Amino acid sequence: MKIILFTAFVLTLIYLFFKAYKNTKDIVFNKVTINGPGPVLNILQLSDLHLENISISPDELYDRLKNEQIDLIAITGDFLDRKRTIPRLVPYLQVLNKLKVKYGIYAVLGNHDYVLKDRHLQTLIDMLEEHNCKVLKNENDLIVVNGNPVNIIGIDDFSTNRSNLNASYNGINDGTNLVLTHDPNIVLHMKDYHFDYLLAGHFHGGQICYPKAFHLVKMGKLPRMNITKGFHSQDGKPYYISEGLGQTGVNIRVGSRPEITLHEFSLNIAQEERSKAI
Repeated sequence: MKIILFTAFVLTLIYLFFKAYKNTKDIVFNKVTINGPGPVLNILQLSDLHLENISISPDELYDRLKNEQIDLIAITGDFLDRKRTIPRLVPYLQVLNKLKVKYGIYAVLGNHDYVLKDRHLQTLIDMLEEHNCKVLKNENDLIVVNGNPVNIIGIDDFSTNRSNLNASYNGINDGTNLVLTHDPNIVLHMKDYHFDYLLAGHFHGGQICYPKAFHLVKMGKLPRMNITKGFHSQDGKPYYISEGLGQTGVNIRVGSRPEITLHEFSLNIAQEERSKAI
């Protein structure tokens, strides 16, 4: 009887593990619409690729995106954490370039990227920039959308103490503020820094939730508030946390799914909110 029970237990574990692994291939394409009269900026957000355990191939990613209207691509950190994985990034960057987005590709780095040291980290950054991806490390850039100035503000990783809000906002122009960062906990420190929309990742939606992601309690105040994914606001300012496209540690997901996100963001909404603040 003990042998039978033990065998049943092992088989159950194998089944559950296989199901959890299968979840990593069940990618959700979320479309977030912030309505307004326009103009609209269509932002593709990819986050937490974790190329060691990414859930989608370059060709599959292109098939998912080729018919979408995309104006700008935002990658919110954690590309990889092993130097030997860096070459695997190239075909994904080539796919994103094939989309020919109007306002370019922007990226920030995450805590796993900073596992790479010195020349290997620089190799990652150089590879991104060689493929037309602008890496923002506590700095900003300006685009103009139908006559409307939009500040792309890249705040470096908060979880590794690399965020510098003063530097990130230095010299910004009057206009819409779109913030890209990896660890969303930074929003709790941005009361005096205006943003119209902020995109982040980092938590993987918990990746393994049973039923909540209790293991994230050490990753900041937001997880302790049960804020690990999706659309939220802080001090009246909206932000979004992606569940990411890859996994870290064990390549499984329970209670979460890999995510691609397309944000349809009305710049008029941003202008109205900014006027209220003034």
